[in-house]
Amino acid sequence: MFKDYLASSKQNIEQWLGEVLNSPNQEFEQLYESMNYSLMQGGKRIRPILTKAVLEMLHKEPADYKEFLCAMECIHTYSLVHDDLPAMDNDDYRRGNLTNHKVYGEGLAILAGDGLLTYAFQLMTSNTVASAQQKLDAIKCVATAAGPEGMVGGQAFDLLSEDKHIPLEELKVLHTGKTGALFNASVELGLILGSANNTTRTFLMEYSNCLGLLFQITDDILDVTGTIEELGKTPGSDIRQHKSTYVSLLGLEQAKHQAYLVGSQAHDALNLVSYDTTILSALIDYLLKRTN
Repeated sequence: MFKDYLASSKQNIEQWLGEVLNSPNQEFEQLYESMNYSLMQGGKRIRPILTKAVLEMLHKEPADYKEFLCAMECIHTYSLVHDDLPAMDNDDYRRGNLTNHKVYGEGLAILAGDGLLTYAFQLMTSNTVASAQQKLDAIKCVATAAGPEGMVGGQAFDLLSEDKHIPLEELKVLHTGKTGALFNASVELGLILGSANNTTRTFLMEYSNCLGLLFQITDDILDVTGTIEELGKTPGSDIRQHKSTYVSLLGLEQAKHQAYLVGSQAHDALNLVSYDTTILSALIDYLLKRTN
């Protein structure tokens, strides 16, 4: 059932994504082609699916807010395009295909990332269902998560931590920004657009904090145990760049145990929510068992 939900949700989101990026003139076509190259490469679409699931839990129609869901994926994709650059992780493959800069060159890849990031906010303002206050709250939420207080801050700390041993508490700070911030924003976005009450917000944000951490721990595990066929990118990049990870600090088995504990905390938070959280709960188990 949950695999069917993921597949159908991904299909919906990719249909909406296919409608959003069209060049306004011939001169800009290659930029838009570069942006679409990374945006339409696939991936799990977990972040917009997370927003979709929260909206559905609150009895809202996700299609009414598709611009916000597409915006989350634009921001996530921009971060991957920049993360793959030679100045960052220097990766040649992403989702089984050549990375953006390998196809279009570093300059255009940087601009494609810039374009995806800024267009995300243009998209959110174009929605006609959300109220003006909801739009303001949503844009503030996403901008804070994507910026120097969130994802960019985490990425910077990650870059500065290469070839260094950092303790577990600092690693948690790093991943709270790098990975957790957009997970939090995905959940908070659904809560804002769905007009959730304060109690629901409290427990769902606790859930999202755990979910972002769980995703990163399993990502660290897969970097050691995964294959290029499963991951769609070359495994072992953390080892090559001498990064501290949950596996390098705790060992593989303890990292797996930590993932299980964080997953249990996420389930505990959902158990306190008065709505149907079946899909959100299944997402925890999906992340615990994922192979890519």
